[in-house]
Parts: sequence; structure tokens; C-alpha cells
Amino acid sequence: MTSDVASKLVEAGLVSDEAVRKAQRTQHGQGGDLVGHLVKLGAIEEEDLLRFLSDHYGVPSVNLDQIEIDPEVIRLIPSEVAAKFNVVPISRIGRQLMVAMSNPANFFALDDIKFITNLEAEPFVTTEEQIKRAIDRHYDSVLSMADVMKTMEDDLEVVEQQEAEEDGESQVADIESADQAPVVKFVNSMIAQAVREGASDIHIEVYEKSLRVRFRIDGTLYERMPPPFKLRSAIISRLKIMADLDIAERRVPQDGRIKIRIGKKVVDLRVSCLPCIFGEKIVMRILDKGNLALDLTKLGFQPSALKVFQKAIQMPYGMVLVTGPTGSGKTTTLYSALSKVNTPEVNIMTAEDPVEYNLDGINQVQVNEAVKLTFASALRSFLRQDPNIVMVGEIRDIDTGSIAVKAALTGHLVFSTLHTNDAASTLTRLIDMGVEPFLVASSVNLILAQRLVRRLCENCRKPMAWTEELCQRLQIPMEAEDEKVTLYEPVGCDVCHNTGYKGRLGVYEVLPISPTIRQMILKAEPTSAIKRQAIEEGMLTLRMDGLLKLKSGVTSAEEVLKETAADTDL
Repeated sequence: MTSDVASKLVEAGLVSDEAVRKAQRTQHGQGGDLVGHLVKLGAIEEEDLLRFLSDHYGVPSVNLDQIEIDPEVIRLIPSEVAAKFNVVPISRIGRQLMVAMSNPANFFALDDIKFITNLEAEPFVTTEEQIKRAIDRHYDSVLSMADVMKTMEDDLEVVEQQEAEEDGESQVADIESADQAPVVKFVNSMIAQAVREGASDIHIEVYEKSLRVRFRIDGTLYERMPPPFKLRSAIISRLKIMADLDIAERRVPQDGRIKIRIGKKVVDLRVSCLPCIFGEKIVMRILDKGNLALDLTKLGFQPSALKVFQKAIQMPYGMVLVTGPTGSGKTTTLYSALSKVNTPEVNIMTAEDPVEYNLDGINQVQVNEAVKLTFASALRSFLRQDPNIVMVGEIRDIDTGSIAVKAALTGHLVFSTLHTNDAASTLTRLIDMGVEPFLVASSVNLILAQRLVRRLCENCRKPMAWTEELCQRLQIPMEAEDEKVTLYEPVGCDVCHNTGYKGRLGVYEVLPISPTIRQMILKAEPTSAIKRQAIEEGMLTLRMDGLLKLKSGVTSAEEVLKETAADTDL
């Protein structure tokens, strides 16, 4: 979809010029479709866009995310033709083939489809992003895993003689086995499958007599078909070669990066190699820009909490802290906040370990302990670079904490993260670290604690009753109006890979530092007292926010119980 459609959207009053400029900046940094970025940024809802496109082109619209397409229909148009013309066949009635297109005015594409299929093509319009997702879902860009496994089994004898797992095994043997076609096909296919399934990590683990491959999807690990055990060394060597690691070194951990192209998509992988007793374990973090949604309104905030958070990040100075365990979405929240305040008038600098995504218009620094480029030293240098906004990946020690606090007190807006259980205990953590209470009280504007819960698949979720037993598990009283609330539980279908869940959203605890809480910090009052005061002032705890999401039908009771603790100290 072109900028012509974006200009028509502006003419129709559906999006603003500022939103288009912001989407253009995002497109410049991340690539992709301009109109798709307008949807991701929240400038226009996808349903409104589909209605506009239908009127603009004079053809019906279709939402590909909500329909299942018969594989026999998919086979009518080859994958290379679908990718070339941004088209997906959706149904067939007699000699009529209904096709979804991002540009129904492309008559050359319609003529080619008619020639290839010998059918009359009837166009429907949809967004370019929906077509890309449908192509990923219905067409395999590489050999299927089953085909690759069969090839590996057939060709196993080629590398079997090189699999003597002795310490003196030569580097040459490893490289030769790593370059064997079945191994290369397996590694490429495994990564492509993980990207298609929306995995965030790939785990490859070696045990005494077995090899295990697992994908982390929506925060949960799922096993996938493992390759033959005899190829464990060749596969690990192949991945180390791709990540530019030393394949001869098996005694110490190593870290590297892989950049791979899957169809039209370029994906970065952060590779970690760790020696274990039966071999090396490899974990690859998939950094897919296409899945990065930098829109605060779509992360799962309650409206009142979002208003408070947005007010804090628009302040001219002070500190905003985001807390939560590893993998709780802190980086996405911070990137979304930075994207919100990223304008040509401000200088934004970040120190990260590692830099996960490149953000256009923001100066990002990769921390490197080996050359003594730490968070603290980077932050000191930032203050000589005339910054307006500074983001420090993590406050790990008193040195970083003290500099961050002083930066917040000298006219800078500082974003950072800590590892604590909830928002209130972050204040105690800073003081325990060695930061003076009066500095904490003066510098901190807001603390945000967060977790991620899996979102129920809307295609297969089913209603469940609100019971006394469930209230006991959640440790909340049974209210009369609760019986009227419809809850949902997971089932599992093809759309969600039989997990019952598709995607994740945040559960948030937003603690603004009010004058009363500042006084409580100065008096060194306990965490529980500060938490009670914050709730009186309107703060929702993690459990309270989780319960609201449970009652709205977007997640399940199991997810709320797994990710949030009961407010027993109140």
C-alpha cells in the first residue's frame, strides 16, 4: 500500500498529518508498509481502514485474520505469485476465484492470476499486513520440518562417522558436518518455523541420550520435533558458525548475533551458547521488528493508569522506573514510552545491554563491560551530550543509581528498570542500594510494575461459571454482581496451535509519587504502608488489574494466578 492511500486517509480526516509523519519515521527505521505503521501506532483502527479501502477501491473488504482458508484453494495460487502481487486466494465458487488483495486496482496481477488458474478472479481488498500474515500462515517459505527430518534421516550416514564426541575432535570435522545440506536445511527451517509461530526464543538442549528443541511462544515453552541425536554436534556447530562464534571453544559461554532473511522479512537473533555436562545448550532470542508494537494504548493499560503513566513521561524532568522479572515486557514499555516522546525537538539517549531494536531518531549505546563501558560510565558521558531524555537499561548498583538520580534532579527525564516484585518495594530497593531517601523522594515521579499474561484465543475460548471455589483460589470475596460476569477459559484450535491462547498483554501496577507518599519515603515507612496509601489514592495492584482483565474476558484465571500475587498484606 502506498503513500497515496495515506494522503487519501488524511484528506478524509481519518488520520492526521502528524500521525503520517510519525509513521514515515517508523517506516524509515523499520521498513514495511506505511499504512500498516499507521495501524500499529493507533492512528486508525484496522476495521476503519478496511471500510475506507473498500470505499476507495469500490470492492468488498475482507478480514483475513478472521477466516480459515481451504488448503485446496490456497494451492491454486503458488506462493511466489502470492508474495509478488500481495494476494491470497480465499474461496472458490465454480469458475469464480475470490482473492484478497492490498491493491485491487492492479489489473496485471488479476490477469496473471486468471492465466495461472484458468479462473475468473474477483478481488476483495484487505491490508498489506493481513496479507503478509496470511501468506506466513498458509504458505511454507522453506521445506516443512517433516520433509527436512526425512532428508536428515536419509543422509545421516554422511556425517555419522564424524560424530565421535571426544575432546580431541577436530575443528575441521565439525565444520564439514555443519555444512552438510540436511543440517543447513534443518537450522534454516527451524528458525523459519519459530518466526512463523511467533516464538520469542528457541532452545536447543543436549542430554545424555537425547536432543530437545523447544520454542517459547507467549511466554510458555513448547517442544518441537527434535533432529536425530547423532547430529547434535553438527547443528550446534552450524549455529555457532552463523553467529560468528569460536566453534573450537566449548568450555566457556559465548554470545553472538545472527541476521537471517525469511521471505521478505529480516530477523535478528541473539545467540547464547552455554557449556553443560552433555554438550552445549543454545538459546536464540528472536528479535522481529514486525512484532514490535510501540503503542502504549495497545499494551493493556487501564484508561486511568495509562493517563497517569502518560502524564509522568511527559514531565520535563524526574525519574520513571519500570520493574518486573525478565521477560515481563519492560523493554517494550520503555520503547513505547520513548516513541511517544520522540520528537525532533528533544535529544534522547539510551544505554542498553543489549540494544534489542533500532529506534529511528534515538541515540542508542550498547553497554560493553569488556572495555569498561558500563551503565554508569555511559550515563556519565550522556550528561555531557546535552540530553533531554535518558534511558538506562537497568539500575544494577549504587553508582548507576546515584548518577541516574542526580540526572533526574538536574533537569533530565530519566527512564530505567529494576528487578523488584511490585511498585512499592522499588522505593525500598533504591534505599537499600544506598541512595539517600531524600534523593529518592525528590527524583522519582512514577513507578510501574508489570507482568505479561497470555491473551485467550477469541476463536475458541468458551464461557465458564464464576464460582466460590474460584474466588477462594484468587483469595477474593464473592460479590453478588460477580455471578453475572461471564468468564472464559482456553480450549485450543488451529488458529492458536491448540494452546487456547494467542498473544499476550500486560498487567500493570502504576504508582505515581504523590506528596503524601514523598513524606512517607522521607520517614522510611514500610513498603506495605506505602502500598496501602497508593491504593487509597487510586492505584490498581497487579492482582486487581489481572482481575479486571479476567472479568473482561481477555485472559483466564490460571494466567492471573500464575503471574500475580494476592494482596494479602493489605
